[in-house]
Amino acid sequence: MNTLRALFRHRRALFGFATLMVFALVALVGPWLVGDPAAQVARPLSPPSWSHWLGTTGQGQDVLAQTVAGARTSLVIGFTVGLAQVTIGALVGTTAAYVGGLFDDACTLVINVFLIMPGLPLMVIVAAYLPTGSVTIALVLVATGWAWSARVIRAQALSLRDKDFVLAARIGGERPLRIVAFEIVPNMTSLLTSAFIGATIYAIGAEVALEFLGLGDVSHVTWGTNLYWASNDSALLTGAWWTFVPTGACVALVGFALAMINTAIDEVGNPRLRAEPAYDAALARAGLRPGLSTPVLRREVR
Repeated sequence: MNTLRALFRHRRALFGFATLMVFALVALVGPWLVGDPAAQVARPLSPPSWSHWLGTTGQGQDVLAQTVAGARTSLVIGFTVGLAQVTIGALVGTTAAYVGGLFDDACTLVINVFLIMPGLPLMVIVAAYLPTGSVTIALVLVATGWAWSARVIRAQALSLRDKDFVLAARIGGERPLRIVAFEIVPNMTSLLTSAFIGATIYAIGAEVALEFLGLGDVSHVTWGTNLYWASNDSALLTGAWWTFVPTGACVALVGFALAMINTAIDEVGNPRLRAEPAYDAALARAGLRPGLSTPVLRREVR
């Protein structure tokens, strides 16, 4: 509870949460406010104007409406895939670490096989032979991305399985599933949260990349298909920057917000990572280089 309270006081976390809330609000109610994104509303590739704030696409559709409508699908896919990847990774990683033996060796082999496979080419090959659509994209991303979370979580679980509280639970006769669920996993909250944020950033970027390559359902409006149609209309060559910059800026801003939250979680969990402007200024006045140093040095400078 104290960690959560400290997180909501962190400036980076507040910026990240506020940005995500704005995007969530836009994704929920925005499509009803901006109109039909598929409707032809003006001349193709019209620049931004008072009637169409972000201009129009090569098909005469409103860019603002398409950007707002695309937020819903892309964010849902990103957060769903991130949650699924971390859930599978946590199940495989913690179970393998706790059980150990041949089961751990087999799980580690499977994890390593998935890790050595080239990510994007594998996603492209799998997505190309499956029916197009958001569900297919989500399944491909989960199947190709869960191993990263599993490897990190397994390493952390290995360091926890021989702790006193786990041994006490074993001696007390608790079942292995209960020990994993109520003893090991709750002690990896920060790691699981960071893994979820990293997986979500990866999922949003990969989903946009796959649909940009034309492997999604291009009849649906998402951030990825927006970039696909902008490329198809040669927007970069014709100077129609307004057809792809808003979508690219949204993807970058969501990723930046998630990264800020992840940084805040690391700093709250590890006080040595926190910035201390007053202390750094004191070091600078003393002619020393700001950074991490010993408590003795800190007392001498102050």
